[in-house]
Amino acid sequence: MAGDSNREEVAVSKPLEPPPPAGMRKVEEGRRRCLGNSFKQANCSLSARERRVVCVTSGNSYLGSLLVKKLLARGYLVRVTLQNQEDFEDMKELIKGEEMKLLESVVVAKMGNLDSLCEAFRGCHAIFHTSSFIDPHGVSGYTERMAFLETEGAKNVIEACARSAYVKRCVFTSSLLASIWYGNNSDRVVDEGCWSDEELCRENKLWLALGKTTAEKAAWGKSRELKVNLVTVCPGLLMAPSFPNAHTETSLPYLKGGQVMLKRGILATEDSEKVADIHIHVYEAMDYGASGRYLCFDRVVRRLDEAIQLENGLKMQGLLTGAREEVLPLEEADEIPSRLSNSKVAKLVSRASQRLSCKPLPNP
Repeated sequence: MAGDSNREEVAVSKPLEPPPPAGMRKVEEGRRRCLGNSFKQANCSLSARERRVVCVTSGNSYLGSLLVKKLLARGYLVRVTLQNQEDFEDMKELIKGEEMKLLESVVVAKMGNLDSLCEAFRGCHAIFHTSSFIDPHGVSGYTERMAFLETEGAKNVIEACARSAYVKRCVFTSSLLASIWYGNNSDRVVDEGCWSDEELCRENKLWLALGKTTAEKAAWGKSRELKVNLVTVCPGLLMAPSFPNAHTETSLPYLKGGQVMLKRGILATEDSEKVADIHIHVYEAMDYGASGRYLCFDRVVRRLDEAIQLENGLKMQGLLTGAREEVLPLEEADEIPSRLSNSKVAKLVSRASQRLSCKPLPNP
């Protein structure tokens, strides 16, 4: 934006033309995209959504890029933020030409810079905060310092949403890790009321679990203070796209402590496409009272053969099964009892599917 040193807009692959303003987007364009394959299960009443600009942070992440594409397919105007100019090249690998052309804008907005986030969020109807710190190439891992920065970034996102968004509404990507790590009563069924023990995470150097726990708690505290309507989505280990193909870059820090998760029946996975869909379902259901946290997974790894499949996919044999007699004192066909509940998100998705209908658009 001219005259603003905090927000740096990235050119979207010239000579591609930027999309027209929300109110001028042509009905026939919406109709054409509505009839594509990605709209088979979508609500095609685009007229209201065309007036909604939503912002997705970290659009160069795997989950962030999926969410961007699904929001575009549902008719939203999507603004994307990146941490650095260099991240634009990674994003172009994930979001291709025609979809890039539909983006409202792509801007550099650092999570540590509140002013740049305020500029990026200005005028948006919702913020989808997918991740403060990602490593698309899986090089740096996740450290204690990153857990701290993730938490500070979460505070800035909520404050910027309160200051600048047209509607103070945020869908925040947390993690199932923020709920499963606690010492006492380990046989308790994990649901939305459970939180990971921060001290236990520090003692065991479970940095990603610590970062997700403290960041989500900080977001909730800030949202109550500033009256931001917040909902959090807490997915299990991301699959790319489906089991047993784990997303490598996000899997390694997630699976720190994986043997304990497996033994306790709390190692869960979710298809990345479904996670992106659930973010949108949650956002749209906020109009109907959706609130709080949503644990998000479709499979609990309960058998030896499933654990080995995950290890083989990551090319890290022994990561989960290790000394098998200690971790899984079972025969291959035996199952570990699950200690997780996803009933809340299942009900939300069921209600969302009932509301979705593809109504024919009027002739232009």
